[in-house]
Amino acid sequence: MVEKIAIRDAYGKALLNLGKKNEKVVVLESDVGNSTKSILFGKEFPKRYFNVGISEFNMVSMSAGFACEGFIPFINTFAVFMTTRGADPMQSLIAYDKLNVKIAGTYAGLSDSYDGASHQAITDISFVRSIPNMTVISVSDPIETEKAVEAIAEYDGPVYLRLSRAAAPIIFDENYDFKIGKGVQLRTGKDVAIIATGTILHNALEAAELLKEVGIEATVINIHTIKPIDEEIIINAAKFTGAVVTVEEHSIHGGLGSAVSEVLSKYCPTPMEFVGAVDFAESGDYNQLLEKYGYGPKAIVEKVKMVINKKTN
Repeated sequence: MVEKIAIRDAYGKALLNLGKKNEKVVVLESDVGNSTKSILFGKEFPKRYFNVGISEFNMVSMSAGFACEGFIPFINTFAVFMTTRGADPMQSLIAYDKLNVKIAGTYAGLSDSYDGASHQAITDISFVRSIPNMTVISVSDPIETEKAVEAIAEYDGPVYLRLSRAAAPIIFDENYDFKIGKGVQLRTGKDVAIIATGTILHNALEAAELLKEVGIEATVINIHTIKPIDEEIIINAAKFTGAVVTVEEHSIHGGLGSAVSEVLSKYCPTPMEFVGAVDFAESGDYNQLLEKYGYGPKAIVEKVKMVINKKTN
């Protein structure tokens, strides 16, 4: 049985460990610390932990003040609220002044499944990646989550870290070399490039196994940094395979698929298909929602067959 660890648990652990290493790290929370697991930091370092209540606008604004005083604030709430209620100060204070704030948007995609569309974040990437000076990272497994927290703490500038609520299979090991802005090729195949981000990456890998059974060899690439995106790995994969499918637990408008298509339209026009949200989802079991709305391995396989047909016609 494949071991799974909740991304939010991995994040809470990483934040706690970071707090032990760096006294400049402070954490702000909007009354969902038990959900985001930032409460682990708060219990260990209560003087560096600030629960501002259900006031995302104030939390984001306060983080700007901490950054101006030389602290490294990590701010935490559900991604859907961070990028709507906290949008103004995120853009006008943090990004405009290039402040060293780390913005953790949790429960991303459909992972807050039972709370329905009001809590499911399918437009957050498209918003934050359009903001100047903002680095955008979407992690795929618990190990990558821990590595990303360490990396963004060392990086000087605003970062949006996209985190799922869901338990995810472990893809990487402790030797994994996480570098901001560098994609990771996990499989090599000549027929199609599947480019994925976030915890849905494991579905892309499963799809590659299903494709192998019918004689289709897939390259699989993890794009954890959506901005700045790794143009080189995308262009090389497109040239090698001649067909690209992007996979994201996010709207197909403005997310990873859009970012990849922007690169390819400029440097290497290539047939593409997109796996992602085209509409709001309802409340329900997380894995059932993924299957219903076309994020499952079999749905990815069908998109691959469609794009290969484009390539051969």
